[in-house]
Amino acid sequence: MIERWFPYAQLRREQNCTRITAFVMALIQALGWIFLRLESPGWKALREQRRRLYPHLADKPATIGDPLRYAIQSLWLLLVRPGEHNRSLRQNSLSKGIGSLLQSVLRIVQQPWNLLSNAFERLPTTISPQVNKSSRWWNTMGWPLRKALYIAIGVLATVLIVICVTEPFGYLAQLVFVVLLWGIAMLVRRIPGRFPTLLMIALSVIISCRYLWWRYTSTLNWNDSLDLVCGLILLLAETYSWLVLILGYVQTSWPLNRKPAQLPRDTSQWPTVDLLIPTYNEELSVTRGTVYAALGIDWPKDKLRIHLLDDGNRPSFKSFAEEVGINYIARTDNRHAKAGNLNHALTQIDGELVAIFDCDHMPARSFLQLTVGWFLHDPKLALVQTPHHFLSPDPFERNLGTFRNRPNEGELFYGLIQDGNDMWNAAFFCGSCAIVRRSAIDSIGGFAVETVTEDAHTALRLHRNGWNSAYLSIPQAAGLATESLSAHIGQRIRWARGMVQIFRTDNPLFGKGLTIFQRICYTNAMMHFLVGLPRIVFLTAPLAFLLLHAYIIYAPALMILLYVLPHMIHASLTNSRMQGAYRQTFWGEVYETVLAWYIARPTTVALFSPSRGKFNVTAKGGMMEENQFDWQTAKPYLVLSLLNVVGLGFAVWRLFYGPKDEIFTIFVSVLWVIYNLLIIGAAVAVAAEVRQVRHTHRVQTRLPGAIKLSDGHSYPCELVDYSDGGVGLQLSQPLQLPVGTQVSLILQRGKREFVFPGSLTRSNDMFMGLSFARLAPEQKIEFVQCTFGRADAWLDHNSGFEADKPIQSLREILALGAKGYYRLYQYLPAWVRTIARPFMRVLQWLGSFLPRMPKASTPLISRPVSRS
Repeated sequence: MIERWFPYAQLRREQNCTRITAFVMALIQALGWIFLRLESPGWKALREQRRRLYPHLADKPATIGDPLRYAIQSLWLLLVRPGEHNRSLRQNSLSKGIGSLLQSVLRIVQQPWNLLSNAFERLPTTISPQVNKSSRWWNTMGWPLRKALYIAIGVLATVLIVICVTEPFGYLAQLVFVVLLWGIAMLVRRIPGRFPTLLMIALSVIISCRYLWWRYTSTLNWNDSLDLVCGLILLLAETYSWLVLILGYVQTSWPLNRKPAQLPRDTSQWPTVDLLIPTYNEELSVTRGTVYAALGIDWPKDKLRIHLLDDGNRPSFKSFAEEVGINYIARTDNRHAKAGNLNHALTQIDGELVAIFDCDHMPARSFLQLTVGWFLHDPKLALVQTPHHFLSPDPFERNLGTFRNRPNEGELFYGLIQDGNDMWNAAFFCGSCAIVRRSAIDSIGGFAVETVTEDAHTALRLHRNGWNSAYLSIPQAAGLATESLSAHIGQRIRWARGMVQIFRTDNPLFGKGLTIFQRICYTNAMMHFLVGLPRIVFLTAPLAFLLLHAYIIYAPALMILLYVLPHMIHASLTNSRMQGAYRQTFWGEVYETVLAWYIARPTTVALFSPSRGKFNVTAKGGMMEENQFDWQTAKPYLVLSLLNVVGLGFAVWRLFYGPKDEIFTIFVSVLWVIYNLLIIGAAVAVAAEVRQVRHTHRVQTRLPGAIKLSDGHSYPCELVDYSDGGVGLQLSQPLQLPVGTQVSLILQRGKREFVFPGSLTRSNDMFMGLSFARLAPEQKIEFVQCTFGRADAWLDHNSGFEADKPIQSLREILALGAKGYYRLYQYLPAWVRTIARPFMRVLQWLGSFLPRMPKASTPLISRPVSRS
């Protein structure tokens, strides 16, 4: 009836049916396009690598938040594009379209840099007062003309730098300026050579000096006492950091990279050497390996005399010295600790050179052959220092799991700073792994005894008296690192106190005998240990605004970012280029945070009372039976963390009840507080001590060898690790032997073969573990010389270090900070964990949405290679 009176209704219904059918068909097609494409080769390869690309989602039960987690992780993968395959895809894509144009522009821009870089590379690598007599055009100029040209260039450069540093800019001009300098830095940071490094240093110095000028001239509120006091405290801390940054650039801008000097073929011309091993209260088990390695040093036997210096007057040490045939020297008192021990030994020896090794540092057989040559080439050379290398992990490496993956705390000093010092004839004596000229030590009255860092003070006196020093960055000995965080901090406290004592009593800035660059090197080394108070200021600075409403930087928040961020970014980029192989970006802040609280007081006291403090021996060779948390050491970190958490609470309060025009300032302060919390969390992670139950530390290696059974059959193998008490072997064919079987290990040293009888402690087809419990004294000496004392034993110590990537390093530090708080939660009492469990679950739930870096594996999506 309706259709008869209203025929258009029938038409409308038919149209609606047609639309619904079309929509359903389109939906089916879309779903088919989506899901059927999942069967394509690319999607199949992606699904096969789900466990690698989505490591936090692959093995968990499905939950309602998983779609969002997959979306976040997928977006992250698109942004970071991990894996070697994707890097190659990026490189291939750059060869097309805009990428090709950018590469062409980059090559054009790089040409002048390369020319200048090559010119810098042709400069002499040592400082010499002689003028180069080559036929270059500038040498044809008269000296007055050249001098005028140098002065003109220097004045022009100085004027330009002063203008760049002091010219006031508005928001837009400052933004354009910092973006321009940042672009130049990013352009040259990948270019090899020394000139790009010097250019990056110049850019960083300009930006940092401009920041400090702005801070002094525009950011102090002189009308409010609280603002002024808090602002000045932060400004003084920043001034200290700026000064250390500038001095560090000068100190390490041109590492010398000295090579060993050739010895005469006639060994009768080689000097006599007294090798000293000072001890006090260390275990004989720690000292024994050093003596064994010293006995194997390649040097004429009539020109090498080994002395065991025992400040503990222990009969066991005297018996051991007599057993192995070395000299034993003891004294009746312990005045002046190690320095006094060495000075007493000097009265009983008469060699031309004196080599010094701490009792846990085992020298390589090539130590003297690599170091002594420089003494014959330079009659004014007083000291040759080599790196302190450690075969065991320090507390940072052990507790954070970074051993042999990342440079340790001392790698920067022994890898770069000492090489930089060597350029300026300012290499320091470090107390061990060094050789000194006896006449030079006698000329300054022996080793310095006025401070607890006798080594650096002795080097300073040598340089003041006109002697030279040298540094060879070739590890020629290995020792034991500190076993616990408390022992590590105690050692650094002694170093810090001693360097500040020297700064007060024998300041390198004053007095005669030092060049300007030697003064810079020594001053920077001593100022480095004053970092305690500035670091604490940086960790608490944002609380001045959040808790006290004090404007520590009296400027708009946006302008603060436009000055602060470029200063930090340029310093990070420049240091990453210079120091990346020796210390990864942001790790220095973790080291400083761990030590800051503990070195602040002794260094401050030493500034006002330099005579206070005593020498303490660093404990080595200890064990830790189980995992534990060092609550005593971690107390300062927990207090600082709690203060920053309170600051976050005040930030929330100010956000709702404070002035509306301070929201951006609150936001900047909150970011600063969160960063500080994560840095402190990394320090907390170090305080969670990982157990150490081995009496002897294993060293990873790859050495050919063979095992010999009791029936006379021999099988080739590879030595994969060794320690003082045993080895690990990788066999070339499966061999089934019961545990306890007596076998012998055959190793070579040069052209000689040595056999070491051992007992099988582990057998697993292709792998064996041997224990040496029945070695005769001669065999123990031979084993140490075949392993720890090899000339190449430590040359590849940094082969496993990952390349420094500042952004990745920042992510790792922040993740480490979060991990530190979780490890703290694990060690809390049970009742506290029960109370905190709901909060931790909320944090874990929020953390489950964070993206993860995929594991290294096969390429993301395999594509056929086109052939043309």
